[in-house]
Amino acid sequence: MGFRCEIRLSGAGGQGLLLAGKIIAEAAAIYDGKLATQAQSYGPEARGGASKSEVVISDEDIDYPVATHLDLLLAMTQESVDAYVGDVRNGGIVLVDSGLVDSVPQGSYRVVSLPISQTAIDEVGKGVTANLVAVGIITGLLDVVKAAAIESAIRARVPRGTEDSNLKAFRSGLAMAKSLSTESTGE
Repeated sequence: MGFRCEIRLSGAGGQGLLLAGKIIAEAAAIYDGKLATQAQSYGPEARGGASKSEVVISDEDIDYPVATHLDLLLAMTQESVDAYVGDVRNGGIVLVDSGLVDSVPQGSYRVVSLPISQTAIDEVGKGVTANLVAVGIITGLLDVVKAAAIESAIRARVPRGTEDSNLKAFRSGLAMAKSLSTESTGE
């Protein structure tokens, strides 16, 4: 039996979560030799309404492309935590933006609360890059898709002229994830 990794990126419209999901899926499928599906849904509002993007990554054919037992939930709003935390599998990860999410219900999952949006502002100078800070954290936490593959997908997907700031945001998130693993191992 091969591996299957299910990721849901959730929050509000305008946070770039659909683009983030496409980047993760393309990185896995095009640049990292894995199989991947990506699906998305969003409310009728262009900005501010509910938004989610799901990515399933596997080394075998994906016969059911819907994420139902999440390995990782990214929640960029309190509403998205409340709506989706019940879909996280035992031992999964709930990643939240500490500046936007006040509480996460207790469960059999690991909660990682980090200042995602604030890091985008502090490190890149652009809050709109918070989605790629989150992609960096996800890449470091899950270790399912190679960072180089994500960087290739970022270069191919983001608007021309924004590659450097988006790559900087991704690398900031990746560094945050690496510092978490260093803290937990005591290195």
